[in-house]
Amino acid sequence: MGPFGSNIKVDNFVDFGVPVLNGSNLQGFKLNEDSFNYVSQEKADSLGKANAHKGDVVITHRGTLGQIVYIPEDSKYEQYVISQSQFRLKLNQNLIRPDFFVYFFHTRLGQHRILMNASQVGVPALARPTSTFKEVLVHVPPIEVQSKVMDILHSLDDKIEVNRRINDNLEQQLQATFDKVIMDEELPRNKVLKDYAYINPSRTVKKGDVKRYIDMSSLPTKGSFPFNWINKPYNGGMKFQNGDTIMARITPCLENGKTAYINFLEKDEVAFGSTEYIVMAPHDGIPSEMFYFLARNEDFVVYAVAHMNGSSGRQRVSATDIENYIMPDIPSHFIEFFGKRANAVMEYIKNNSLENRKLSSLRDSLLPRLMSGELNVSEVEI
Repeated sequence: MGPFGSNIKVDNFVDFGVPVLNGSNLQGFKLNEDSFNYVSQEKADSLGKANAHKGDVVITHRGTLGQIVYIPEDSKYEQYVISQSQFRLKLNQNLIRPDFFVYFFHTRLGQHRILMNASQVGVPALARPTSTFKEVLVHVPPIEVQSKVMDILHSLDDKIEVNRRINDNLEQQLQATFDKVIMDEELPRNKVLKDYAYINPSRTVKKGDVKRYIDMSSLPTKGSFPFNWINKPYNGGMKFQNGDTIMARITPCLENGKTAYINFLEKDEVAFGSTEYIVMAPHDGIPSEMFYFLARNEDFVVYAVAHMNGSSGRQRVSATDIENYIMPDIPSHFIEFFGKRANAVMEYIKNNSLENRKLSSLRDSLLPRLMSGELNVSEVEI
């Protein structure tokens, strides 16, 4: 099990050392190493069994239940400290591969077996997590079959990862261009955001009409493309269409940058989402992509967080404060320069994201059939 919360305090964090895991590191199948807090080597060593290593599996037992990842052999660090909401295990790798084990628990059956001892009273938690998890049944085919299954699944995940990295790199380049050209510090600050964008513009949708719906959990903290959407009858919420940027206005979502750029709907299609979104739509002649990169701009985020109000833990920034954010008086040729670059790049990012969506769907459909042995590995071509 992870350490007691009192054993790791904010005061223990240092600039570099042994990384400490949290829920964001347990998204997906293998350890996400995009960001960490760190403790000193001495502090990590004092936490004993709360240290995890390459080949270990880490599971959330309190909070966002169902999370389970493995630490790959090519991970960045030799040692990690798990949080108080996690536990870890080490497998007999002569019998089962860590990646096969973890992928099994991402199937519907595997998730059911993780969650069957969950309590929903208060903070969601697994009852007696380490002892009950030891009793969970796992399908274990021969190692050579496991390896063939994982070759197929990793092939799909590798394609997804390549697209994701390309998108991240392209978006970082565009963000740097936006920050330098559009938010140029030498430009006079005599405009406000509503001079360039409509905030929460009116969109017409009849109550009960089935529309695409994007919930808060589907808004990414990194990247512009939503994780998922569903079709459901419209019963209220913020409405948006292609060219709009949507951002969360409620803590902690805004501070974590929950934002998406909408460019994947059909022509004239209107979708909807949480009432906790702020929608930004461009004025005529203004590149719609500008406002997604504004929402990711550090100065804008600092402003939005500073203008939140409400009760602790449920603070929101208002649409009025957002539309009155002070902007530079941007020359038209700067706007045109950015728009040409942004349009082509965001279209490319969208296409990569749609391909990843298809690849993920294929992987998720193959996963339970490969894990159970229902589908023979020799019958699958990727």
